[in-house]
Amino acid sequence: MTPEQRFLDSLLDMQEAASEAISFISGSTLEAFERDILTQRAVAMTFVLIAAAASRILSRFPDVASEHPDIAWSKIKGLRNVVVHEYETLDWRLVWETVQKDLPALVAQLDQLRHPHIQGE
Repeated sequence: MTPEQRFLDSLLDMQEAASEAISFISGSTLEAFERDILTQRAVAMTFVLIAAAASRILSRFPDVASEHPDIAWSKIKGLRNVVVHEYETLDWRLVWETVQKDLPALVAQLDQLRHPHIQGE
């Protein structure tokens, strides 16, 4: 596998996990999410998967963060640490807001990064 293909595969991993998190809470309410441990754990796992793929990208392609500063690489990696090490104290309202507000934008950013020529670059 070429380095470019590894890069694209990791971007796709991030994009798919983010899309899954969005779909997990689609049609739900914050109140329902706060009571639904199964969905909470599923969403938390998508955060871990997003961060793991981001870490792979940054370790193999360290210039990506500076070349694409519009993606919050360090926050993505930091979120994994919060989910893994502070799971019992997660603020589910903040998780909900992240999925609702930040992940759709991330999916679009990753899509543009994966398909730059389609976007007119």
